[in-house]
Amino acid sequence: MIVPEGGAFSQLIAPPLGARGGKPRTSGITMVIDKGLSLAETEALMSIASPTIDVLKLGFGTSAVYAERILRAKLECAAQAGVITCPGGTLAEVAWTQGVFSLYLKRCRELGFQAMEISDGTIEFAPDDRARAIAEAKRVFPLVITEVGKKLSHAIDLASCAKGVIRDLDAGADYVILEGRESGEDVGIYDAGGRVLDDALDTFVNALPADARNRVIWEAPKKSQQVELIRRFGPSVNLGNVPPTDAIALESLRLGLRADTLVFTLEEA
Repeated sequence: MIVPEGGAFSQLIAPPLGARGGKPRTSGITMVIDKGLSLAETEALMSIASPTIDVLKLGFGTSAVYAERILRAKLECAAQAGVITCPGGTLAEVAWTQGVFSLYLKRCRELGFQAMEISDGTIEFAPDDRARAIAEAKRVFPLVITEVGKKLSHAIDLASCAKGVIRDLDAGADYVILEGRESGEDVGIYDAGGRVLDDALDTFVNALPADARNRVIWEAPKKSQQVELIRRFGPSVNLGNVPPTDAIALESLRLGLRADTLVFTLEEA
């Protein structure tokens, strides 16, 4: 397959880093964060970038702020474009602390969400409770994504996060996000300037079994982070917290159609 299939140059130019498989994908996941797109903006995003987006996450608790008709329309728009939708993990944390988690899952499914995110970025989740929440979500949603790491702590124990990835996958999660926040700065594997910390990344990856590494979604809102993770793990690395305006640009990076990753082929040559 020449990429993009059916695109203006599909019969002329082959992607330097190789073709991308079509959706539904099990690797090379792109999770875009929606922090308040209007319905018109959602429609515009889907019209141009839906082939490149696997999951559209309505970040943190934004899903509770929209009027119901607008939320339903946004979710339907994404579904029609073949994009999976997911509410942010913070909203699930609120539902858990208020004792309405089961009702929350059912309501999200009824509204049109196709996936669920479970996190404890702010609250404390006992391991047994977390496993129970994952199992319950899996009974309602075909896709359950969890997140490890704290939003309000700069010093994240990445070895413990790796253990959390393994526990979540064993509990039934399909993918696990490593916390990177919307800023991509001073959290997880990133320093205060958003640069990848080699030792932190190696600590995390080396603590994971090989089959678990492909089920990690790296939050990487900055282009430099996306480039570095593609360099380290290849074009099929799973990336999250991607701004909507960067969906096409990220796909260009994955394909080697941007200087930052085209150079990888020249290095190999």
